[in-house]
Amino acid sequence: MESVLSQDKSLKKEQANPPRGKSKNRWWLLILNVIMWLFVMFPLIYAFLMAIKPASELYNPESILIPQEITFTNFVDVFSMAPIATYIKNSLIVSLAITASQIVTSLLAGFAFQFIEFKGKKIIYALILSTMMIPGEAVIISQFLMVSSWGWNDTLVVLIVPYMVSAFNIFLCCQALENFPYEIYEAAKIDGCSDIRFLFTIMTPLLKPTIGAMAVQSFLSGWNMYMWPLLVTNNDQARTVQVGIGMLNSVDSQSMVLMVAGVVICMLPSLAIFIFGQRNMVKGLTQGAVKG
Repeated sequence: MESVLSQDKSLKKEQANPPRGKSKNRWWLLILNVIMWLFVMFPLIYAFLMAIKPASELYNPESILIPQEITFTNFVDVFSMAPIATYIKNSLIVSLAITASQIVTSLLAGFAFQFIEFKGKKIIYALILSTMMIPGEAVIISQFLMVSSWGWNDTLVVLIVPYMVSAFNIFLCCQALENFPYEIYEAAKIDGCSDIRFLFTIMTPLLKPTIGAMAVQSFLSGWNMYMWPLLVTNNDQARTVQVGIGMLNSVDSQSMVLMVAGVVICMLPSLAIFIFGQRNMVKGLTQGAVKG
């Protein structure tokens, strides 16, 4: 008993006062992490420093990185140069609608493939997964001709409907349900629980990490869309933020710093979503990786 207590005391002493070699290794790891963080974040840091720089210093060799005079008027002037608020509102509506619809359709599809037996289930699931191998550029012209014939151009509907279903999210949901106990579904059916009630009251709360991962992925993909909104929208009332920022590009220095300021403003929602949802995203992506 005394030997065990002495070992515990020695371990506590080592943890409180680690050897010099270990402490040096920790400092080197910390320094290495800071260097890697600066290397990865340098484009964002440089964009912010450029956004707070006056237009007169854009080509000044003495203020290539650090501005000599700091100004935040660029973040205000960009809203008067272009309808950035309208672009941000449209992107938020489109991204949130795409996120909600993809979560609902993925949960419905995952429930059907996991708990319901029907003919051709494996074939349909394989066809859904095969669509991930088709690049979007291969079908974008046919999609454009189809929605144009329906008169959907220059509306937010045309930006939402083609992306209401995601094959990747369906695959992610099915993988998460691989370890879901089938006995829970059987017990719920015996108690008279309907499939829809089981889906939204029992299954959905147990898939929060997967839903979080789907939400982050869907929102970021919807927010960062560029080619499809550029093709189907021709007025400011329907344009999204990624297309609208491209309209700010010009050859003069004033437009350059305003464009960078607009880019920094438009990055904030996606950065916030990623920062707050990264933990659930990692859990959701790895939930179905290990069986048993």
